[in-house]
Amino acid sequence: MKKIRDYLIYYSLKYNGDYQKVKRAIIDREDMGDEEFPPIKSGVVTFDDEDYPDYLKRINDPPLVLYYYGDISLLKNIDKHVGVIGSRNFSEYGKEATENIVSGIAKDTVIVSGLAYGIDAIAHACAINNKGKTIAVLGSGIDVCYPPENQELYEKIKKNHLVISEYPGLTQPSPDKFPFRNRIIAQLSKCVLITEAYARSGTSITANFALMLGRTVCCVPYPVGKNSFCNKFINQGAFLVEGPEDVLDLIGINKNEPIFEL
Repeated sequence: MKKIRDYLIYYSLKYNGDYQKVKRAIIDREDMGDEEFPPIKSGVVTFDDEDYPDYLKRINDPPLVLYYYGDISLLKNIDKHVGVIGSRNFSEYGKEATENIVSGIAKDTVIVSGLAYGIDAIAHACAINNKGKTIAVLGSGIDVCYPPENQELYEKIKKNHLVISEYPGLTQPSPDKFPFRNRIIAQLSKCVLITEAYARSGTSITANFALMLGRTVCCVPYPVGKNSFCNKFINQGAFLVEGPEDVLDLIGINKNEPIFEL
């Protein structure tokens, strides 16, 4: 007898992880056909599995299937998860701010980001270089590194950290996938840190998801006169942070008690 898990994986493979199509197949109780799909290389956890995180079930449009490589246990506890997001077109100021804060919190937190070019990649790399843990949430199939320039970083995270995606195999990225995946980044994070972003950017989507979910949002301030989303968001109530200690204080971590043994 087929289990709910089998149906969820079948629909996900058939519709390349398209949430609305998978949801419609569930509502319509669509039968499983005899299509042949490429073998799944990654790990898979579904909404119906016991090890699917309960906190992910509490968002609108929860991912029904998650494909992953690496340490899935990193999803268990979000109390020490910090989402780090920002602009692809980063400045030296944004790069230095990201490296300064992430290097100071890496051993005490899990850094969550989207493996995009720019601030995302800087945050992942800095976490790894400072012997922390990191989670990459893809807007493409689990076997597709986008952008390709981050392939080496992607392989490192696959091997020693965690890469997840609701899109199977070689599903190609598209503009609609990235904003939608940002809800997962927000839900995986106890606190979302924005180190650099422009007034109109994909970063604002993740920040708004975080606020709707009741997450703490904090920003690095920028010099006056800049087109800074951070300054606008601070003005609207986001926490201003200048260094790693500020972030650790916001999530209630005692720096003297690291969560990873070296």
